[in-house]
Amino acid sequence: MQQHWVKFNSDQFFLEDIQKGYYPKSTSSYKRIALDFCRDWLNGKEKFTLHTSGSTGDPKAIEFTRNQLEASAQLTASVLGLQKGFTSLVCLDTRYTAGMMMLVRSLVSGMNMIIVEPASNPLEKISESDSIDFTAMVPLQVETILKSPQKEILNDIKIILIGGAMVNPKTIREFESLHPSFYATYGMTETLSHIALQRLNGKDALDFFQALPGIALSKDERDCLTILAPHISNKVIITNDLVEFVSPTQFRWLGRADNVINTGGVKVIPEKIESLISSVLEELNISKRFFVAARPDAVLGQSVNLFFEGEPFSPQVEELLQMKMNGSLDKFERPRFIHFIKKFVDTETGKINKGKTIALVK
Repeated sequence: MQQHWVKFNSDQFFLEDIQKGYYPKSTSSYKRIALDFCRDWLNGKEKFTLHTSGSTGDPKAIEFTRNQLEASAQLTASVLGLQKGFTSLVCLDTRYTAGMMMLVRSLVSGMNMIIVEPASNPLEKISESDSIDFTAMVPLQVETILKSPQKEILNDIKIILIGGAMVNPKTIREFESLHPSFYATYGMTETLSHIALQRLNGKDALDFFQALPGIALSKDERDCLTILAPHISNKVIITNDLVEFVSPTQFRWLGRADNVINTGGVKVIPEKIESLISSVLEELNISKRFFVAARPDAVLGQSVNLFFEGEPFSPQVEELLQMKMNGSLDKFERPRFIHFIKKFVDTETGKINKGKTIALVK
């Protein structure tokens, strides 16, 4: 009978040994966290605590049962066709939902695992002889790999989930010439990772999210998405995500209600502004990280502010950027102030911590 394994670079452990705790206890933290979780799972642990990332508020702990984690993993496996004998690449922090659910999906589906420490290019330590069928990454990881020699390794992966932030339109266009099936994910800790997927390339590509089977969606009076995920709970989950329905099971994500900027009495959605600015930056061949957020304004109440990571542009480039943005954005959408911050503050899961980053502005 074929034994399933977990591999860390040159270190390989079989599941039956992990179950018995036969692995070095002095191993590095990311290995130990992943191996300890696998051991607990294989020994039938019934309750698990997951932590939110803190990107939209204070981090919090939520407890889930084994049955809930297993049902979520089985739903994803059914939709994506994950199979026993596949090899998954776990390159997200397994202390948090996205990384932990990669472990659960692998264990439930009978997939072997290659686990690497989270990094902007998780494929740098992957051997070209390692065959990977399935992985999940954040956009920064995918974008970094596409500019590296490891692009060819990425191109050999069958299925790639991308979550944690919106994917750049330029990056999505690159997917068209690549072999993997790329999916954007919509979900949160409360839903045990994703409850909807958006195919980003190929003949089945969509410009909206499709809910997974059995998920019931609706909107509240704020036009924010509400979710009933029976495999997790019979309680409706109320989100702060503004959405537009395409059908009862399909939606476009517009932005977060708690990010909306009220400037001079006009409400604007920063995520919409970011999408338009992204197109302008692509046209100008600018690849800096950026985001749009509110700051208090004595006249307008709140002003639209644009934050870039890195050194300021030259006066000529900034003038050209302003001109292009003025042509693409409505009057109240145009950034009133542009800030340059040497290094953004990130959460432990690789998302931009906007609150702490904004606090760096003098």
